[in-house]
Amino acid sequence: MQITRVETVPVDRYLFVQVHTDAGIVGLGEAGTWGFLEAAEQVVHKFGHYLVGQDPLRIEHHWQYMYRSTHFRGAAIMGALSAIDIALWDIAGKHFGVPVYALLGGKTRNTARVYYHVLGESVETLVEGCTAAKARGFTAVGHLSPFADEPRDKPFFKTHVAKMGQAIDAVRQFRAAVGDEVDLCVEIHRRLTPAEAIVLARGIEQFCPLFYEDPILPDNFDAMGLVAENIHIPIATGERLHTIFEFEMLLKRGAVQFVRPDVCMCGGITGAKKIAALAEANYVGVVPHNPLGPVSTAACVQLAACIPNFAIQEYPLGEDRPPKSEIMRTMLAYDGHGSLVVPDAPGIGVELMPDAAERYPYRMRWLGTRLYEDGSVMDQ
Repeated sequence: MQITRVETVPVDRYLFVQVHTDAGIVGLGEAGTWGFLEAAEQVVHKFGHYLVGQDPLRIEHHWQYMYRSTHFRGAAIMGALSAIDIALWDIAGKHFGVPVYALLGGKTRNTARVYYHVLGESVETLVEGCTAAKARGFTAVGHLSPFADEPRDKPFFKTHVAKMGQAIDAVRQFRAAVGDEVDLCVEIHRRLTPAEAIVLARGIEQFCPLFYEDPILPDNFDAMGLVAENIHIPIATGERLHTIFEFEMLLKRGAVQFVRPDVCMCGGITGAKKIAALAEANYVGVVPHNPLGPVSTAACVQLAACIPNFAIQEYPLGEDRPPKSEIMRTMLAYDGHGSLVVPDAPGIGVELMPDAAERYPYRMRWLGTRLYEDGSVMDQ
């Protein structure tokens, strides 16, 4: 079996990759460089020149060849590599007639617990979203910002006491809305300084969040470690990291209790499985990052199925544009009780509609960074 073509399929705000073979098997992957998919697409085409004519089952060899070929790294390169890696695993599963997890040690669980995205520009809207998620059977809610998802074109200013006090009260309202039946995954979106992150964490500790996600910018592992040393709730981070080496440095500093590898960014299923093993050796749980499309979700569930330290899966419902059922020929099943069913289908278990790109042409994401009232840049 040989690879005959590597095809990019931009659909709405997703970038899918299909790897074709002379056996008629087509593998499906997705790139996670969501802000710069145009760059990742060009890298896929460059990798395609190498891959055509190769045996698709030599996954680790191809991974190493592409990763180490030109000595450069970064989001665009890793997003492209991840998409191809997922597609190669999809081919392998289809070739052997088994799900990908069966090739990675077999199934450790039958379902993958998920958390539902709750979005809104006000605390009241977020509270309503928490209540609605609970009514739908979800046992966890996430993407849940105590600062709400305010428009990025709205300048920001609050005093320290108002910023901290109102955020703490927002988490109190989230907890009051769902009681002890639903876990809260509190999302900070890297918008705090280490000092602010410590203050807020101590304020919301009483409401027992499952984790405290990305309280500060992820670039300085020592700073994240400082925050972790001074709070009593678990930190979840890692969605912007690309390699096992970065995760190893983060873990070495005790700066994370839940790693968040993005399967479509960290080297695909190959890279994510290695990160999960590093986390396992440190008694750290895995919460795959997944704000992307249904191929990403399917790849994440394959990972969840075969690792022992899977904790919970991000599940981006609530922003279905386009409806995923209109771009996918097959979908994963939700069990109605807060989990996705681990599929038994060969490969990653989902297929793209052949006309998805025609029905939903690609939409570029433009720059949109929020500013403070004084005109300086903030993180949101």
